[in-house]
Amino acid sequence: MKQFLKRFVIGCLALCCLTPVLQAQAPADYRKKSKYKDWVNLAPKLEDDFFTTAEAARIGDNLLLYQQVTGGWPKNIYMPAELTKKERDKVIAAKNDVNESTIDNKATTTEIRYLSRLYLATGKEKYRDAAIEGIRYLLKAQYPNGGWPQFWPRSKGYYTHITYNDNAMINVMKLLRDAAKKKAPYTYLPDSICKAAKASFDLGIDCILKTQVRQNGHLTVWCAQHDEHTLAPAKARAYELPSLSGQESDNIVLLLMGISKPSPEIIAAVEGAVAWFQEVKIEGLKRETFTNADGKKDYRMVPCQEEDDCSPLWARFYTLEDNRPFFCDRDGVKRYNLSEIGYERRNGYSWYNDDGEEVLEKYAEWKKKICK
Repeated sequence: MKQFLKRFVIGCLALCCLTPVLQAQAPADYRKKSKYKDWVNLAPKLEDDFFTTAEAARIGDNLLLYQQVTGGWPKNIYMPAELTKKERDKVIAAKNDVNESTIDNKATTTEIRYLSRLYLATGKEKYRDAAIEGIRYLLKAQYPNGGWPQFWPRSKGYYTHITYNDNAMINVMKLLRDAAKKKAPYTYLPDSICKAAKASFDLGIDCILKTQVRQNGHLTVWCAQHDEHTLAPAKARAYELPSLSGQESDNIVLLLMGISKPSPEIIAAVEGAVAWFQEVKIEGLKRETFTNADGKKDYRMVPCQEEDDCSPLWARFYTLEDNRPFFCDRDGVKRYNLSEIGYERRNGYSWYNDDGEEVLEKYAEWKKKICK
């Protein structure tokens, strides 16, 4: 027990940016009870020194254990958990369940980056080899048209759609962009992988340009997912209908604006998307929490008052035809007021966001650069 506590304390000292939730937990909770989101939020914030610790290697070995034969990883796994023998045996038995390999919820990209940092800190080839296999998985999962499905090689359901939802495809492209440039922590990659990553990234950009939706002849933004064959906006879950996405499109535009020498097609894509963000922004509305008739914490959207400092908002979904914000319950029926959907979906999904502000702010800087 003393050795266990000592190892945990050393790990915590190195993890100076641990979230407050993890800091407050006992060692047993840290190893066994934390949520998956704690892992994907924590991993990118870890300091370089942490990767020299025994705790970092222990977590890295967990990543090796969970890596599937595809080279990818399943989602919703809290990787720092300490596993029992029974749990380890179960994980090993699931390695061949290739339908669970995914880029959803930051899976696979998070593990590749962690293992790359661990390899640079330790020089252990097993971590390098696993990271490279993860990158090869991303390369194999890409469609010939440049898009990525949410799961691969799963062959059925909405999982096969080109998936921008929750930034799945954009997370992959950011990793491949950095890998192509041998940007840390991918300085160790062989030239062949870097070259393949560059080609894959470029093909992904081509897919982004081809899937950008036109409305009355004008470029707008993107749906959260697109059909992998026709490239048209596509439905996913019952409440995720074909639409223009005020949630996912922001990071697509930011990725395009990050390209150092944009082509005329990329410039047109950015200009069209920014014009759309300007046109559909929602002003004078704010979120208000309240206790509903059932005694549950709930929220509603209300007009801003003069004393309020209200930033512009964007809806998650807009109609393809006329940019009307809509909301949807599990019955799959469009509704045009948030109050018209049930408590569970209203509070279990993100319907409004202010991420478009970053797009508009970055656009001003981007415009100056390309006009030089």
